[in-house]
Amino acid sequence: MKSAKSAKEKNTAGIYLHIPFCKQACHYCNFHFSTSMRYKSDMIEAMLTEIELQKDYLDNSPLQSVYFGGGTPSVLETSEIEKLLQRIEQFHNILPDAEITLEANPDDLTMTKLQQLSETRINRLSIGVQSFFDKDLKYMNRAHNANEAIDCIRNAQTLGFQNLTIDLIYGTPTMTNKEWRQNLQTIFDLNVPHISCYCLTVEPKTALEHFVKTGKSEPIDENQAAEQFQILVNEMTKNGYVHYEISNFAKPEFFAVHNGNYWRGKYYLGLGPSAHSFNGESRQWNIAHNAKYIKSLAQKELNFEVEILSKEDQFNEYLMTGLRTIWGVRLDKIESFGANVKQRFLEKSQPYLQQKLMIKNGQNYSLTSEGRFLSDGIISELFWV
Repeated sequence: MKSAKSAKEKNTAGIYLHIPFCKQACHYCNFHFSTSMRYKSDMIEAMLTEIELQKDYLDNSPLQSVYFGGGTPSVLETSEIEKLLQRIEQFHNILPDAEITLEANPDDLTMTKLQQLSETRINRLSIGVQSFFDKDLKYMNRAHNANEAIDCIRNAQTLGFQNLTIDLIYGTPTMTNKEWRQNLQTIFDLNVPHISCYCLTVEPKTALEHFVKTGKSEPIDENQAAEQFQILVNEMTKNGYVHYEISNFAKPEFFAVHNGNYWRGKYYLGLGPSAHSFNGESRQWNIAHNAKYIKSLAQKELNFEVEILSKEDQFNEYLMTGLRTIWGVRLDKIESFGANVKQRFLEKSQPYLQQKLMIKNGQNYSLTSEGRFLSDGIISELFWV
């Protein structure tokens, strides 16, 4: 069966591969991608070179996760996925029970493609469904329809992929609260063990921003989005899912290893244009330009920017990732940044404890469900500035 459990090794790390290609542009998306597949082969060769050049970045830490993101990684041929995994294995120890995820669009996951993937080390699929209503999909300019979404989930399960996660978007002007409940019920009926739900946001330089500014699309109704978030939390809890991160819900055995390691501050290496890497002391990100990325790697040169993280940056990073999760942050860890930092945190967190937006359990501080919906504002107030 295609499933993976979390490895127990302490000093594990992860690798993220950014595949910057999509069949068409979703109206809300501001990630780095191209709708032209012209340089796909050159991109694979460049990434193979980068894997070798960056072989020492993780300091020989065994890999607990490998994540193919994008873009749309499911546009890759299975042979290209295997080639990338083999090159990673050449320079890294991928643990036997490592989680290896492929982000995929439903229209790519034909029965033939799923059969091919079932014969690789891919053991987790992250499927970009977004909605089970065609009118919502049309509004977002998705390439698939609702029937394709349902069929690919059932087919994946038939072929042994137990570890599935589905993306849904709420807060769209096209979706009523009743339809949002129906979307969630479809997930429950299909017995999908993990779900990531995101509130629609109008990002700069996207088609959606243009449509809203020109009156072709209604602006986002924040009150409706808040209602749908609360429906989400209530329905997921009622159906046995753990709300373990602001946007993520899972059955107890199916928490995401790769993303969970991001939130716990583990190290990871990002490969491909625009991909980010983190080693505790610094953060770096590759150039977000396909042609320049390919050209640099053809010359065996890396092309990235790097930011050395100050003590303040490291503390803020700890708060920003930790408070997104049910595990929260620990006071003894906060104190390691300085007694004054601890004192400031205690003072600043007090109002949120009183408003029941945050809870304290011994050394542990975490946000409540209500607090998580307001997390950006709360966390920014707690930052060390």
